[in-house]
Amino acid sequence: MDAVDRKILRILQEDASLTVAEIGRAVGLSTTPCWKRIQKLEASGVIRKRVAIVAPDKVGFGVTAQVSVQSGDHAREAVEAFIEAVRAMPEVLEFQRVAGDVDFCLRVVTVDIPHFEDFHRRLTSLMPLRRVSSYFELQQLKSETALPLSLAPGVSQRVVGGPSGG
Repeated sequence: MDAVDRKILRILQEDASLTVAEIGRAVGLSTTPCWKRIQKLEASGVIRKRVAIVAPDKVGFGVTAQVSVQSGDHAREAVEAFIEAVRAMPEVLEFQRVAGDVDFCLRVVTVDIPHFEDFHRRLTSLMPLRRVSSYFELQQLKSETALPLSLAPGVSQRVVGGPSGG
């Protein structure tokens, strides 16, 4: 991946609805070479998908929670069944297996607290769990979907607005 690919990725992360011609103009390429680069980034899995980001509160989801889970059973079959079941729960937007004091972290949206309680009952019935902690979002202070590509390995680290005024 070269600097042009990174520029294309920055643009797509900001606005994936731009035409290939618009992206090409922004990175100094004609339409066909730009399209080929985008196709290559998609085929290689660098670009996983292009989506619209919907505001949960505008479509009726009033509760967002971070849920941490400590398993009570670490048998391979039990853990795999738990993972498969949680992946199938539509309320779960993000689901990670983590190292540390807990085994899994989830980001969950529901319409309201009674719906969250229903989700919680279904989650805790999946397997023996040692601990489940839920943290409800009061105010979203930052939410980004774009990766900070300028910080990625292999990119020159330029300080903007530093002592030289750059």
